[in-house]
Amino acid sequence: MNYKKKTVNFLFGSIVSCAVVLMSVAPGGSAFAQSGPLAGKVICIDPGHGGTAATDSYRQGPTGEREEWVNLRVSTYLQQLLEAHGARVIMTRTIDEQVPLARRAELARENDADVFLSIHHNATADDAVNFPIIYFHGNISENLAGVRLGEALAEAFRKHMYQKDVPVSIVSDHTVFADAGAAVLRGTYGIPAVLAEASFFTHPPEEQRLKDTVYNRREAEAYLDALINYFSAPVLPIHAKNSIVAQIPPFRGLQEADRMSPVAKKWHDDYAAGLALMNKTDSAAWREAYEYFTRSARSFPDSYVAGQDHRYRAELLHRLGQETEAKQEAIRTAEYYVPGWDAAEEK
Repeated sequence: MNYKKKTVNFLFGSIVSCAVVLMSVAPGGSAFAQSGPLAGKVICIDPGHGGTAATDSYRQGPTGEREEWVNLRVSTYLQQLLEAHGARVIMTRTIDEQVPLARRAELARENDADVFLSIHHNATADDAVNFPIIYFHGNISENLAGVRLGEALAEAFRKHMYQKDVPVSIVSDHTVFADAGAAVLRGTYGIPAVLAEASFFTHPPEEQRLKDTVYNRREAEAYLDALINYFSAPVLPIHAKNSIVAQIPPFRGLQEADRMSPVAKKWHDDYAAGLALMNKTDSAAWREAYEYFTRSARSFPDSYVAGQDHRYRAELLHRLGQETEAKQEAIRTAEYYVPGWDAAEEK
């Protein structure tokens, strides 16, 4: 199935029954809440953005549903579910207000959070796009806990919100914030943390689903399942930044409002055009392919083909005799893009 051109068929299963939830939050709590994998864990939930309706117009869907509203609804449902399972929950905001990014990270550190989750939803110029993107901070070989948390969440999104073979991007935050990564992930480094964009509110059918509180709760259940999965195994380490991998030179892609431009909308067409030239044997075709892959990666640096863009850029640089640059691109691919989660048709 082509996820670029066809809407994903969503699987709507049963919602956790109200009776079970009421039992979970009864005085004294359930036995599972007292002894399960989330019992006693401190989870910091960060509903992304907030209080920006008067200052931006791109953070809303085709009929006006705003990302920060959806983020808060999902986060509130998740808070209730986690508390019913014995976790202590720290919320960085509980109303539609702006909270400084540094303060969000401080709340996690001050409360010795076991996990930090920044809950978001995404936007792009291509309204056919709808798939999850999950960010960790830094490098794959150093932030082992963040990568594992991202993988647990990718599995849960597929289970609760998508078909099982939907492409998922699990990527370093340096793919979109090239110089220093995302502020909330940078500020919580050392705590297992992700910033997750469960879906795209610029995809018209998805915006309608995101207005539905039942669907919001379903997304919250995906986060819950991911955390149960994550804490059911030993927590992996987080190594000091650049202790294993030297700092990778930045590759700057489009961010936020710029991703709504006509050029950005051609991200997949550019990828396909580059791919079509890969079997050519002349250097002119290789250079043209390189430009296509570069534009695709800049237009949508965290897409499910962006890792492939950089892998092909590395291969083409090698063919053109630019070995230093080729090695750099190969390292970027290996450290910023978790393999195995893109659609088979894109490989």
